This record gives sequence, C-alpha cells and structure tokens, in this order.
Amino acid sequence: MDVLSDVISAMRIGRPASARVRRHAPWGRRYPPVPGAAFHVILQGACWLLPSDGSPLALGPGDVVFLPREFDHGLADAPSTPLTEPFCVPGENGLLFGLREEFPPDAAGQGSGVPSVTLCGAYQFDPSRAHPLLNDLPEVVHLPARLGHHPELRAAVDLLGGELENSRLGADAVVPALLDVLLLFILRAWFADQPEHGTATGWAAALGDPAIIAALSGIHRDPARQWTVEELGAQAGLSRAAFARRFTALVGQPPLTYLTWWRMTTAARLLHDSDAPLNTVAQQIGYTSEFAFANAFKREYGTAPGKYRRQSRAGTQSSELDAMASPPPVVTSSVSSTKQLIPDRR
Repeated sequence: MDVLSDVISAMRIGRPASARVRRHAPWGRRYPPVPGAAFHVILQGACWLLPSDGSPLALGPGDVVFLPREFDHGLADAPSTPLTEPFCVPGENGLLFGLREEFPPDAAGQGSGVPSVTLCGAYQFDPSRAHPLLNDLPEVVHLPARLGHHPELRAAVDLLGGELENSRLGADAVVPALLDVLLLFILRAWFADQPEHGTATGWAAALGDPAIIAALSGIHRDPARQWTVEELGAQAGLSRAAFARRFTALVGQPPLTYLTWWRMTTAARLLHDSDAPLNTVAQQIGYTSEFAFANAFKREYGTAPGKYRRQSRAGTQSSELDAMASPPPVVTSSVSSTKQLIPDRR
C-alpha cells in the first residue's frame, strides 16, 4: 500500500469542493477556516494571501497555496485592501462543487482594474483521524511557479481550471477526481522540494528514507500482521535498536505505537464506511478478540466501536440532509474567459 495514498483515503470524508473566481481590482475576500484543508491557485494576475495572524504573502501567476489545517485568511489584490465576507465558502453545506463565480467590472463591491482569476477549493478531513503527516506540514504550503518544476501539478491545475471554466458532460465525475489528483500532486511537490535526506526532519525525512518507508509500507499493507520491532527492522534492513531509534525520531512515535494508532485509524474508517460486523473489523486490523479490539478502540477514541459507528453515520446523514435542504448559491457571471491558465515563470 502506498503510504501517502493510504493516509489521504483514511482522512477524507465527503466530497471535495471547488470554485473558479474572477475579480477586478480593488477586491478583498475573507475565507474563514473550514474543517480540513484548502487551496488557492492563481491562474491570472496577482494577489496577496493575508493570514489573520502573520505577514502577507505575495502570489503570482501559477502559484499554488495549500493550507493543510483550518486557517483563517483572506485574499486581496493588495495588502491594504479591506476584506469583505466571502460570496462563497468552499465546502459549506457540501454545495460548492465546481462553482464558477465571476465578477465583471463595476459589479457590486468590485472595481474595474486589473483582473485576477483564482481556483479555490476545500477537502474535508475527519479531525478524529488526522494523520501526523499533515500535522507536520507548515500552516501555509507555498509552491511558487517555476519553469520546468512539477509538470504533473501544472497539468492537473490546467485540467481542473478548464473543467471549471467550461462545464461539460461528465463534470460531476471529472472534477472530484481532478481534486483528488491535485491534492496528491501538491503533497508530492512539497515533499520533493524539501532538503535532501540528512537535513530534512519529520515526515518529510521519513518519506524520503528508504528504510523507514519500507517499514511504513509493511504496516500499511498488512496492519493485521502481528508485527514485532525486529520484523519491522528486517523490512527496513536495520538492526532492531537502530531501526527503533530512526523510526521514532522521524515519525514521532515508536514503531508499535504507530502500528496501534494506524490500526485504530483503519478501524474507524471501516466502521464508518462498511457494515462489517465488529468481529470482522477486529480481525482485519489484527485482533483475534472482539473484546480486546473494543478496549483498544475505546482507549483511542473514547467511545465503543458500535457507538462510534452510529454517531459517525448520523453526522454524515445530517450533513447530507442539510446540503439537500439548502438552496444553491446564486452566481453572478460574465461572458469573459481565461484561456491561458498557468504561465510558468522563473
């Protein structure tokens, strides 16, 4: 099992949301924090990311900003431009999927100056299954456009921007898939940009360490196996003591502590996504006793597995009903378009 893909699959809930937004200077929008992660891509023009607590960050054409955790921030054409409340919040009620928001010159609250076009989006993550890999990322992941760098990420942005600009048949299937691809390419790009092994730390180093990634892959591929530190060390090609020291230093947890945590994370996903009996879930993550599994799960989540299943499903159904009952947002549109999505720059 690919560790990065497995991590995202375990944390993700609901559908990702996205919007393509065109505005004319002067403009400023506040984006309140949403559960999970968010991103902005600058397709045309330039703007500033304005954290509620921190220094402004200049963004240019092709720049990608990924916010891995809830983050109160704004976007504006200039740091001095006042921020207004957002026309939309990606992820709100699960509605804003593939939205196109266009503000022509002289529209309410918009200027008639230089236009800016951005993609924004949100991924919903279950906070109870937050993986330390994402917690290890900085609050703001900035991937500036550079000629020849990360061509897969640039291609994914071009495809997503094209789908949101001109909605066509199959968009309901294409856009969520592209958002998933974009998330993985963003993470790939950030980890690839970290210093070479020996100077990187934390999960950036762990994913670049062949020995540790071999052990992690074994855990993720077969969490039900009765792993020992010696066996994981053998997977890594290291002695028991050397492996335990390196794994703990990079991952932040001893090997068997991470194994137990990942088993419980996998169990939570199975309880939410499947109707498998509790004894089957227990066996799939390495427990021969349903009683032992229930005790371990309660230590991790503070509630019994059956109750967790009922509560998590009730929460999902409530969110879906709220989305169905809420009216879709009204979109102000114009006939303008942007053909050149991401010009690379040095």
